[in-house]
Amino acid sequence: MRFVLDTSALFAMQDLPPGEAHATPGVIAELRKYDDPRVRFWEDLLKVSSPTPGAIDTVRRTALRTGDDARLSPTDIEVLALALDLRAELLTDDYSMQNTARAMGLKYRGVGMKGIKEVVRWKYRCTGCRKEWEENHPDCPICGSPLRSSRSRK
Repeated sequence: MRFVLDTSALFAMQDLPPGEAHATPGVIAELRKYDDPRVRFWEDLLKVSSPTPGAIDTVRRTALRTGDDARLSPTDIEVLALALDLRAELLTDDYSMQNTARAMGLKYRGVGMKGIKEVVRWKYRCTGCRKEWEENHPDCPICGSPLRSSRSRK
């Protein structure tokens, strides 16, 4: 069995799952950033590699379609893309990553929390003028206030 693990999965685990465990350079950097002492041991057990540009592009397009683009970090995108490249199961407790994975047809599993049951589409509402947008913007194109994400009812 082949797995790609994100940082949330590694934080929730005591031991790596049996099988071939993969991570991205961004995951290792996040583990180091938070001074997780297990990184010294896991670094030798994890196969660390970067995804292809094509897989990253596929993840970004899918996240744009589901509305998760504003909720995914560059490391999240990297992890999803590597899972796509390797056709591996994704281990993550991040619901936006699970949502994007499901929309792409990738297998995923939660580690410390239950996984999502259905694909969610997000919309964005202005905190000032209350206008709703289907896609995320850095701020409201009408009044300049921040946008907040919420589940779309469509």
